[in-house]
Amino acid sequence: GLIESGGSFYGTTTDGGAAQQGTVFRMTPAGTVTLLYSFNGTDGSRPYGGVIEDGGVLYGTTGTGWGANANGSVFKLDPNGGLTTLHTFNVTDGFYPHGRLLRTGGAFYGTTQWGGSHNKGTVFRIDPSGDFTSLHSFDGTDGSYPTGGLIERGGALFGTTREGGPFGRGTVFRMDSSGSVTSLHSFDD
Repeated sequence: GLIESGGSFYGTTTDGGAAQQGTVFRMTPAGTVTLLYSFNGTDGSRPYGGVIEDGGVLYGTTGTGWGANANGSVFKLDPNGGLTTLHTFNVTDGFYPHGRLLRTGGAFYGTTQWGGSHNKGTVFRIDPSGDFTSLHSFDGTDGSYPTGGLIERGGALFGTTREGGPFGRGTVFRMDSSGSVTSLHSFDD
């Protein structure tokens, strides 16, 4: 999805660009598109979650890539088009981030669809300088494979998983400020 900032819209494509690995772009309300960055695989690829803006800088995730970025990454893109990789996922801390990042309390929060202690996905925190913490590894009973982003309400984070829970059909979960996850609802059919 698109975000709006400063009178322009910003978004990502999961394909296309010079290496067909995805792009970050800006679009005016009149529809004029400017390519801001073209991923090449070694710097990540497939930015499924789009971007968010903070202080004129765009932040996002790549789902895959080559080499060090094969498991996905968290990146920042400065206004001049300079990309910095803040974190490269290594499977144990998650891989394949898919949802949009959430900015709250001076940090960014997100999910990975796979990886973690049980290879069923994670919730993570990263600050703008790249200090990374894996907050939770899903084990199936509390959900599996979170594909969406998170929202914040009253100091807690909320999200969904596409599988897991007692019926195996996914969950809605709440993570409190201590990192404890509670399943609020388990989907059945």
